[in-house]
Amino acid sequence: MIFKLIYPKWAKLEGQTTFTLPPHGPVVMAASLPDYVTVSFTDENVEDINFDEPCDFVGISMMLTVQAKRGWAIAAEYRKRGKKVIFGGICTMLHAEETMEHADSVFLGESEGRMEEVFSDFLKGQLKPLYNYLSQQPPIELVGPARRDILKRELYNHKGVQMVDLFHASRGCRFSCYPCAVSYLGGRCFRPRPIDKVVEELEGIENNRLFIVDNSLAQNKEWEMELFKAMIPLKKKWISHTIEDDPKVLDLAAQAGAWYVYQAVFDTSDYIKERIKRYHDYGIGVEGTILLGLDNQSEDDIKRLIDFLLEIDLDLAEFTVLTPFPHTKVYDDMIRQNRIFDKDWNNFNAGKVVYQPAQMSPERLQELYNYAWDTFYKDETQEAKMFRLFSKVVLREMEDNTYRPRNRGLVNKSFGKDVVRNMK
Repeated sequence: MIFKLIYPKWAKLEGQTTFTLPPHGPVVMAASLPDYVTVSFTDENVEDINFDEPCDFVGISMMLTVQAKRGWAIAAEYRKRGKKVIFGGICTMLHAEETMEHADSVFLGESEGRMEEVFSDFLKGQLKPLYNYLSQQPPIELVGPARRDILKRELYNHKGVQMVDLFHASRGCRFSCYPCAVSYLGGRCFRPRPIDKVVEELEGIENNRLFIVDNSLAQNKEWEMELFKAMIPLKKKWISHTIEDDPKVLDLAAQAGAWYVYQAVFDTSDYIKERIKRYHDYGIGVEGTILLGLDNQSEDDIKRLIDFLLEIDLDLAEFTVLTPFPHTKVYDDMIRQNRIFDKDWNNFNAGKVVYQPAQMSPERLQELYNYAWDTFYKDETQEAKMFRLFSKVVLREMEDNTYRPRNRGLVNKSFGKDVVRNMK
């Protein structure tokens, strides 16, 4: 049988980089499908959907809240054509009740070990409206290599340059950050994959450049160090969220190919300044993630924070405004306080103010958000900073003999200039 799997498009924010990364959720879910299922995958961010393509069953995988309304519209088109539609993914879990109004079935939770039941029910004409496994995580040992073969690789090159593939080495998060829904989605228990399973999947990924999408690698130092030791021989180059701020861990991460990390910058302390410096001491770049609009932030606090960013030698910065996504503490608080004035899910993109801030008007917070982007990238554009990081990683690949150019314009050793010329 043919299962049509779709990842809906969404509008990027103004000023965001133009390349598109391959999605992670659909390729992980596809790995858990029964052997008799043939997958036809469309990422609507890089190609149009052919609604006339023959298929037996349709799946819509949504990660972001801004995909919800488009996903529902896609489902309506298929259901009008007599197809059964099932939804899954992070966004589906956050918006389950609404999504059930647009679906024949909704799947909540992790898919390993559960898809045989879903497809058996479908073939018997007994598809359930809801499969809820949110509180029943499967054994982490069941997580195998993702089905990256369903991707159309050529669509994820940016002007001839291979971008990163997504990969995960663990699930769950023992932290419970105020604006985050991870504890609802994956539980408060950190669930690391066995190292041999991680290495097996990494060895099978042709792309040398990876984004390790784990919520945080800094959750179990012993496992983290074991992971990095196992990755050293693979010579991958990777991006991740925060790693342990420990010289031994940072040294192993650098040897394992750490390219740059996302580091939350939440204040102007010496701790943050020193942490950025330590990453750089080990040759690891840093993209600061800066959240604006918390209740304890005044206008002056935000301006001081932006000035501080220019002092600490960040390689990149990603600014977002606080966004009250469902199933987060911030959402519950703001609903109770009647502070959310915009309920259009298309605007829940972390770039638009949809609530009443505590210490300023929504309009002023929006202005400060735009000011932050303009100020940080005033002297050097985001694209130029990214290309500078990219040139460093390619030089490291050349040293490792792992660099595989996708077009002949990128072979020259003076790569830093060539990459800008070819990718702009």
